[in-house]
Amino acid sequence: MTNPPASAPVNQSYRLLRDNDQFRALYGGLGAGDVFIGRLRLHPSEESLVADLLSRGVTLFPSGLSQLLCRSKVMQATVLGAEMLPETSAVHDLHGLMLLLPRYQRLGITKVVTKRDRANAGLGINLWGSLEEVFNQASLGGLPFPFVVQPFYEKCRDIRVVLLGDYREAYWRDNPDNFRNNLHFGGQSAPAELSTEQLALCQRVMARGAFPYAHLDLMVTADQQSYLAEINLRGGIRGATISPAEYRQRVETIHRQYQEGLKL
Repeated sequence: MTNPPASAPVNQSYRLLRDNDQFRALYGGLGAGDVFIGRLRLHPSEESLVADLLSRGVTLFPSGLSQLLCRSKVMQATVLGAEMLPETSAVHDLHGLMLLLPRYQRLGITKVVTKRDRANAGLGINLWGSLEEVFNQASLGGLPFPFVVQPFYEKCRDIRVVLLGDYREAYWRDNPDNFRNNLHFGGQSAPAELSTEQLALCQRVMARGAFPYAHLDLMVTADQQSYLAEINLRGGIRGATISPAEYRQRVETIHRQYQEGLKL
């Protein structure tokens, strides 16, 4: 579900929407050539509206795909899993989890991490001694589906990357007392230099997810291999040098440039 590039022609009678209240009021009558610029405010059960909009020819910027990916860690693992830690898996039900058990056992994977689908700020990340423990909790109703499961890697480091048009910033996030490396719970940060490979990783992920700008979290393993942990259109900037005001201005500039590039 990708959208046309900024240079794609739209109907001369198109409607340009920038406001979610306006979007709600006009939703039923939107059609080919209409454009919505900004992030759609959707309830957790309304993601299917994006498919409806795209099927009617409504253009979304940022893309519908990127907006859906932001809302679901499970979807990220499914669509962007090739760039994540090896054996990262989206789990939707007990059947899928049961199928995963022998594979992890054959590979000698013991400790695992689960990520709840919509939880943020590290609050939905859990460490388990084995995938069997995950199965026990899930089968007893203690761990709701869907979720992401991946092997636990010791001594990983975390890089937050902010890419906004021609603006680029990266910084380490590290917490010696918590593997989640969350700055809200005692973590520290310091500027980081992205390697050529890390920047290429970010660019591949953004291209695959049709992100015009993004926050990306990279996981760097002890052997210096980098993988995608998560991506979002927006995220916290604690630890960044960019100010909230400049951040908002740069996002708005990207939106305005896209609007100006629309050919009527």
